[in-house]
Amino acid sequence: MIIGREKEQRELLSLLEKEESQFCAVYGRRRVGKTYLIRETFNYQFCFQHTGVARGTLRQQLTAFRNSLMAAGLDKCSIPKNWIEAFELLKQLITGAPAGKKVLFIDELPWMDTPKGNLISALENFWNGWATARREKDIVLIVCGSATSWISKKLLKDKGGLRGRLTLRIKLVPFTLHECELFAQGANLALDRKDVLELYMILGGIPYYWSFLKKGLSVAQNVDQLFFTETAQLRDEFEALYATLFKRPENYIKVIGCLSDGRRSGMTREEILAASKLTDGGTFSTILEELEESGFIRRFASADTAETNALYQLIDNYTLFYYLCIKKNAFSDGHYWLNTFTSASHNTWKGHAFERVCLQHVQQIKAALGISGVQTNVCSWFVRGTEQRRGAQIDLVMQRADGFTDICEMKHSVSTFTIDNDYAKDLQNKLDAYQELSKDKRTLHLVMVTTNGVAHNNHYNMVQKEITLEELFS
Repeated sequence: MIIGREKEQRELLSLLEKEESQFCAVYGRRRVGKTYLIRETFNYQFCFQHTGVARGTLRQQLTAFRNSLMAAGLDKCSIPKNWIEAFELLKQLITGAPAGKKVLFIDELPWMDTPKGNLISALENFWNGWATARREKDIVLIVCGSATSWISKKLLKDKGGLRGRLTLRIKLVPFTLHECELFAQGANLALDRKDVLELYMILGGIPYYWSFLKKGLSVAQNVDQLFFTETAQLRDEFEALYATLFKRPENYIKVIGCLSDGRRSGMTREEILAASKLTDGGTFSTILEELEESGFIRRFASADTAETNALYQLIDNYTLFYYLCIKKNAFSDGHYWLNTFTSASHNTWKGHAFERVCLQHVQQIKAALGISGVQTNVCSWFVRGTEQRRGAQIDLVMQRADGFTDICEMKHSVSTFTIDNDYAKDLQNKLDAYQELSKDKRTLHLVMVTTNGVAHNNHYNMVQKEITLEELFS
């Protein structure tokens, strides 16, 4: 059973109704459910399907491709010497297939692109020179990959023969809180919304991770059995996650590690370089771009400052949890989460993680503010401190076409959140700094996004609107 994904399913099925042959790319973070979506949508009925071999050589890739062709019905044949020959065999399979639409599904296409293998030129030749030239116009080619940066460079932004050839692109994003709640209900997991939130702060909206949750266990017990026991299903997920996405993952992990240890507000390019001890240049720029495209980090500049002053933040829920919690389990305690459930470090992680969840639910925040239909520029804003003024950072700013700007503060609390004197001063500093130093002349509204609402004390009059966890589930 597929949870959500209605729009994506409609788009995929519409490929069968087109008069011309269709070329679709589905991409997104590893474990987000791309393969499952495609197979379920087409009821596992493909003229041909194949999955690339992780870290395979060219010979291994070609051997696996030949085996997939034979599994699809092609007569016994030898291993092709190159991709041109491999696609010639695919043409033979298609030519001998029954009349009607022929859906070809190639999963993990980036893994097939080995050094000097010339995969893309062969694919271009197959598509431009044969598939689209057929009188029948009956081919639906769907390629898929978790290496988002590869898909972007080789297919979406290709400057060669595949430029403009994609007829549909689908970026599959993680589930929302609401969709994870539906997933939990479908799996008969007895979880209330605060439970779903805590699991979301750990697992993100990654269906594969959620599939390992067990009925009858508390959140803490489930987290321990997923990550901390000796037989934990996701004990080694961190290494696998980065190794399958990036050919040389060690430098990517260095950047991620710096961002996990650095300021909560983020780090500049220069600060990351200094902390990671990597060399500046095109390779470093590529690492940042690919981490951003893959959804692990976000780059943001103040709405009114130069892009060169941009900050980078770690935003992937699981990676944040790995660095702040899993990696710190120095004694390999199989009940680590249960034993640290009420610790100060646990509460620090919650505050950090909740901010990230809110940034992943901007549409729900806009709906709660009643501005879903209002043109809005969503950004962040920061100013560095000087001798004369304290620094200020606002992670979520919504500049609205109706003349208002929402300054959003996000706070996790187990009970009603209270704005005390110190925090009130901090809030006022942010509002004053933004009013004075930004180029935004709209009327400011302070919006508090919290788990359980805001206490109506003497400082509450600062707040124009409050949004609670319930509204993030909309």
